[in-house]
Amino acid sequence: MAEKRRVSCRDIPGRTREYETIFILKPDVTNEVIGAVNSKIREVLQAGGGTLLKIENWGRRKLAYEVKKQLKGIYVFMRYLGPPGLVEEIERNLRLTDNVIRHYSVKMEENVDPATRTSEVTDELFANAAVPGPDEEAIATGQAGARPFGEEDEEGAFDFEEAVFGKVDEPVRRRE
Repeated sequence: MAEKRRVSCRDIPGRTREYETIFILKPDVTNEVIGAVNSKIREVLQAGGGTLLKIENWGRRKLAYEVKKQLKGIYVFMRYLGPPGLVEEIERNLRLTDNVIRHYSVKMEENVDPATRTSEVTDELFANAAVPGPDEEAIATGQAGARPFGEEDEEGAFDFEEAVFGKVDEPVRRRE
């Protein structure tokens, strides 16, 4: 950040803002490239006085429409605290990164007390954010670590069929 941005008169001293940024990387990038982009954004965030609260790699997904000649992309989600002007610097760095095809930032809250928000990011979680999850297509076709047919669900696990069709016990059979 070359120049210090002026703060708004609405800002309370000692408070920051909470932001969420999602950026999409080209689908053919390696885990090392994903890790390098994540590290670069983390350095910009820390240099600008921000705190990374959460980072997730949502994996390779199909885009709604073609973006920069790509039909798929690797989605990375970040939630962070920072002063005004930090988002512009993060977005500037994302624009300059060739492997990023799209980014979007949203201000979630103003005047957040940094002491009330704790960071969920450890070194292990940050390293795991460089590894994309299974491909959306592999999940839909059942090739991404699918359970064998007939294996019982864990207690309290989400059951898609029950959510869509309601509780189904046994099929009703007619008496003849």
